[in-house]
Parts: sequence; C-alpha cells; structure tokens
Amino acid sequence: MSALILLVFLGGAVAAIPIAHALLVAALTAAATSDRVPLDLLVQQMVAQVQSFPLIAIPFFMLTGSLMMGGRLGEALIGVLSTLIGRFHGGPGQVGVLSSTIFGGVSGSAVADASAIGSLLIPWQKRLGYPPAFSAATLAAAATIDILIPPSIPMILFALSSNTSVASLFVAGILPGLVMCAGFMGVCWWIGKRRNFPRETRKLDWTVFRTQLLYASPALVLPVLIVIFLRFGIATPTEVSVLSALYAGAVSALVYRDLGFKRLHAAVTEAGLATGVVLLVIMASAAIGWLLTFDRMPDGVVQWAQAHLSTGWSVILLMNGLMLVCGMFIDLPAAVLLLTPVFVPLANAIGMDLTQLGIMMTVNLAIGLYTPPVGTTLFITSAVAKVRVGDTVRELGPFYAVAFLVLALVSYVPASILK
Repeated sequence: MSALILLVFLGGAVAAIPIAHALLVAALTAAATSDRVPLDLLVQQMVAQVQSFPLIAIPFFMLTGSLMMGGRLGEALIGVLSTLIGRFHGGPGQVGVLSSTIFGGVSGSAVADASAIGSLLIPWQKRLGYPPAFSAATLAAAATIDILIPPSIPMILFALSSNTSVASLFVAGILPGLVMCAGFMGVCWWIGKRRNFPRETRKLDWTVFRTQLLYASPALVLPVLIVIFLRFGIATPTEVSVLSALYAGAVSALVYRDLGFKRLHAAVTEAGLATGVVLLVIMASAAIGWLLTFDRMPDGVVQWAQAHLSTGWSVILLMNGLMLVCGMFIDLPAAVLLLTPVFVPLANAIGMDLTQLGIMMTVNLAIGLYTPPVGTTLFITSAVAKVRVGDTVRELGPFYAVAFLVLALVSYVPASILK
C-alpha cells in the first residue's frame, strides 16, 4: 500500500496537480484498492485532524500579518530600518533581512513575508541601483526566517502531528532564527562591500530616527509581546493569535487610522483563503499519514535504520537528506505533515528531543522554499523583481551556505535551541 501511495502521489506531482489534490487522489486510490481500509474510516481520520483547537491560531496569525503589513505600519517599519542601517555596505539588503525577522514575529508565513516585504523593498532597492536578482535572492532567503521566529505555522502543524508543545517549539525557534538573521545580514554586508553596491548616502539624523522609531513602535512591540506571553505562560498560542489580531486591528484603526472596511474585508478574505488551502493539505496529509501508519511503514523505516545505521549522527544525516529532497518538491505544510509521523519514531529511537526535531525540520524544509524546482518564495520574489529564476538562484549561493550551517547547528548541537 505504501508503494502505491508514493507512486500515485509522485505521478500527480509530475502532472502538476496541486499537492493537496495529489495527496487526496493517492489516499483514495490506496483505500479503494485495499479490502482492509473502509472508506468511511478514512474520511473520519481526515475530518478528525482539523478538529484541533491549536489550528485556530493559523487564520488569526495570518490575519495579523495582513493587517500589520498591509497599511502604513509596514511602511513605517521599513522606514526606520532604512534610516538605521541603509548607510552600511549592503544596507538595503540588510533592511530586507531585518524586516523579515521582525515580520516573522507577526504572521508566521514565509509566503506572506515574501509577498508583502518584497513588494515594498524590491522597487526601492532597484531605484537605488541594486541588482534585481540579488534583491530577489535576499528576500527569498530572508522570508524563511519568518517561520523560525514565533509565531510559526509549520511549527503549529508539527506540534499537531507529534503531540509536542507549540509554545516550546516557538521559544526554541528564536535563537536559530536570530542566528540565521545575523548570517544573512553578514552575507549582505560582505557582498555589498565586495561588489560596491549602492547605499543610502544621507547621514543618520537622530531626531528623524527617533520620530520614525516612535511611529513604528507598534510593529516592533508585537513580536516582543508574543514571546513574553508564550515564554511565561500568560496565554496559550491560540489565545496569543487572537490577541495579536485584535492588537493589529486596534493599532491600524486607532493609531494609523488606515483600517477601513475595504482593507479589513481584503485582509479577512486573504487569511480565510490561505487557511482553507492549509486545512485541505492537513486533511489530505492526515489521510496519507494514517494509511502509512496502518501499513506500518514508519516501523519499517525504524527497523531499516537500526539495521543499517549504527550511530545517532548518521540517522540525523539520513533524516536531513530526505527532508532536503522532499522540501525541493513538496510544499512546506504538506512536507511537515507527511514526514513527521515517519521521523518521530526515528527520533525516539536515537533519543532525540522532539522539539529539536521540529526545529531541524523547519529549518530544513525552509531551505526548500527558495530551492528549485518548487521554491515558493524564490518564484514570488523573482516575479516581483521581474528577473529570471535562474538569475536569482545564482545569487543564492552564500545564503545557502549560511542556512546549511544553521541546519548543522540545530541538528547536532541541542544547546542551540532555547527551552
């Protein structure tokens, strides 16, 4: 049964069928050709997976991101960062990295980050004379920091599949996210200096900077509040998501006064549509995961690993290799939901903490978001910059190096993950 599922799913993916639909077709084909799996039981498994309370956080975090970055607040954030670091080598690129890191504390979606920040920053960088391909590469890679800095939608999905604490995963992702941010900023500085990229020439006016900082403070305060609420148990992740959406709405309406019915309707619609896509992927992945477990495929993987791999580091290397390949072809939410049931038994077999596994999986699959052939943020930023994807990929080399160093850190140094 497992082989049939894999064959049908790969056939659907090659035929360019949407991932959720390809998963559903694979699940239904396997169930229909087996006399051991009642179809009504399969449907029950699909529906049960989306009846989880923590999933409520997904639409509210998406709504928060739409409200925060869709109006003047997003522009204020870009302005204060540009004033602060735009004068340094690679400064405009570093602004993109820092913007993604801060935006990561708002939405939890790399795709939303690439779309929102890319549309704001890439035209500005092009006006300064930045190479469009480098701008697209910087933001394609930096957008993935969004899913490491809490909140993170992939971490919510991992917690759902592995019975791990969402709050623990959120806190654990902070340090790797900040390390990746520093690494990407270093890449921008190094390349900007080596290739003599243009930068802001105005001197820092502290009076103007303080004014901009005060104006942008609501955007900077929200990520800090989210971390404090989660770290000290003031609210659950689901409660934090609702509070964040209310905060974003109140700030937009009362402080910036740019929240009209039209923008609110657009933000709610955008969050609803994005949530619908994620829920369909969850249901389809739940069906596949249940069928694979029913067929004892995860147990088979564990037995094979125990028979052929003698050390824990080699098992971790195997998991990373499989995740990297899957991340290149499968959307991140689907990959998380499909791989978690397979890798949790492997992690337990070598004594690996599941929180560490969740962060390792998030970092690993995030690399796939800007890796061909199905790199979502790669295609988004290339389209915004109006450059060929191949040109963007050629600029991504140093960013891949940093990402793999962070991946090695979280894979083999448990102390790099906050608890």
